[in-house]
Order: sequence, then structure tokens, then C-alpha cells
Amino acid sequence: MESDLPDLITITQLRQIAGPTPQPYRIQVQVDNRNEKLTSGGSPFFEIKLADGGDSLLWRLFDSNPIFDEARSLTRGSFVEITAQWVDTGKYGIEPRHPRLRPLTEEEKGTLLGGDPDLLARQRIDYADIERFVAAIRDPRLRGVSSLFLEKHGERFRRTAAARENHHARRGGLVEHVAQMMRSALAIASTYPTLNQDLLVAGVLFHDCGKLWENSYPESSFAMPYHLHGEMLGHITLGLELMNKLWRDLLERPEATAWATLEPANEHVRLHLLHLIASHHGEYQYGSPVLPKTPEALVLHHVDNIDAKMEMFRRGYENSRELAPGIFERFRPWPVNVVAPLSSVPPASPATE
Repeated sequence: MESDLPDLITITQLRQIAGPTPQPYRIQVQVDNRNEKLTSGGSPFFEIKLADGGDSLLWRLFDSNPIFDEARSLTRGSFVEITAQWVDTGKYGIEPRHPRLRPLTEEEKGTLLGGDPDLLARQRIDYADIERFVAAIRDPRLRGVSSLFLEKHGERFRRTAAARENHHARRGGLVEHVAQMMRSALAIASTYPTLNQDLLVAGVLFHDCGKLWENSYPESSFAMPYHLHGEMLGHITLGLELMNKLWRDLLERPEATAWATLEPANEHVRLHLLHLIASHHGEYQYGSPVLPKTPEALVLHHVDNIDAKMEMFRRGYENSRELAPGIFERFRPWPVNVVAPLSSVPPASPATE
């Protein structure tokens, strides 16, 4: 009977509740990859990467498991439900004990591909904020090229990750990253009024736009493919090329004739925006062909870095094993164990004051 089945949860929820005591749950996932490897003793085992709309999980399945032969059917892209007693082993992370596999129905696939409702709701808010921040840009050139990007590539933008692994590594993760960076950049701009706020907002929007051809997901999959353009050129180079293409398209529109006499000149604006894309990694060894040479470029680099690191902290607190009270095991690529943050003192009540 369906009512007797364990609760159906997401991978993110599983990470939050899995512990040393096995607990029964179901997860519905897509197989991102399945690699057959050998142990040090020469025995075969599978490394199976499972993914849903918000997270992924690596499952090591050894040949002693009764379903080892059945797991050969778990090819890249297949959809499956896993019912098991889930346990956090520490050494190998979360794994299913006594797992049972079932392929998903077409209806279940559609529901899974629709994504986690809570995550989708947050991403819808983020995208609406991006549209609002773009609409508020006063420079007609920067507002125009930003709007043109959303108009032409908004759908692909919505299903692109900010990274393949390190931060916001999920469908729509780039939208989350860009929206939060815009909020941070605007807060900084309110403190330093000499900053060009319009340029900063546009720079945030475009800084990772090349990732639409490096870290995008297909419409019907959580398995991020590798793209030849992304591998051979990288997202900074692709971003510069896309920016130039959009700028040329923008200047061909009828309204662009009124911008010929604007100051700063069109070409000057374009160069500053290109510089933000080119320099946002901040250092040569991290892939930037040029170092930040303007205040806006410097702010963009640090806002990008801060938001990425804050997401790494969030993921670490959520997913890492607690070694001791308030001390969490290091996670890739973070170089050290992380420590729980200091709680804020609650505001005093009127009576206390």
C-alpha cells in the first residue's frame, strides 16, 4: 500500500536529517553518472552520482550488495526512486542500506524535473528582483543591453548553474548568485556614492554570462553536460563575445540614434562593461586576463567572491559532519574545518530597557 511507504524527501532534506542511525526514506533522482571502479583489493564497485533539482549525492555501491547487478541499469540520464534505510556513515557519507530501486513513471519524471517547490519559489523571487534592478538602471545603454540579454537568453539563464561544483551548483543557481550580488552591490553603492551604480548592476548581470554555455542544464535533465565552447574558451571569453554581440544588436535599434551625443560616449561605456567581465576573477592565476582597474571592477570582484564563499559556508553548515560541538568537517574546496557562527544578541525588550 502506498500509505505504508516511507516519506518521499529531497536530497537536501536527506542531508539535513541523515545520521548514524538508519532511517527509512524514499528519494526520486536522476542518475548524473555511473562509473565502475576497482577497490585496492581489485573488487569492482560503482560510483553513482544522483541528482535532483537542488542537490546531488555520490553513492558508492560495492559488489557485495545484492542489487549490484541490478544497478548496471542505472545509466546516465535514467530516473529512479530509491527506497532504503539511509545512514550517514561518516567515511563514505550518506548511503542507502537495503536499497530498492524503481524506475520513475513519466508523470513522476515531469514532477521531478519541475524542481523543488521551495527552491523554485526563491528563484522566482530572485529573477523578479533581477528584472527590477535592471529596469531601474538610468543609463539607457546599460539598461538596454541588460534588458536585451534577459529577453534573448532569460530562459537559458534560469537553468544555468553558477558553478559545476563549488557554489550554487544547481539548476538556477546563477540566478540566485546574480540576484544576491546585485543586492550586495547596491548596498555598497549606497555607502560609496561615487561608484557608478548603473555600471555595477550591469556588470553583475554580465560577469558570468558566459556560463550559459559552460554550466547550463538541458530542459529535461539534472545532469550538466560538458560544452565544447565552454571547455575551449571558458566563460570569461564567452562573456566578452556575448556582450559585444548584444551591444552591436542594441546599437542597430532605432532608439540608439539618440545616444550618439550622450556622455560618456557609447564606446567608453562598452569598454568599462567589458572590463568588469574580464577582470572579475581578480587575479591572473584565477583566469582573469586583466586585473581590476576601476572601483566598480574591484567592488564586483569582491562581491562575487563574498557571495560564493557565503554559499560555501551555508552548504558546509548544512551538509558537513559535525566533528565536535560547533566544529564542522572541511569540505572541498574549503581549506579548513568551519566553525559555527556566533549568534547575535537578541534585541532588548522595552521592559528590559
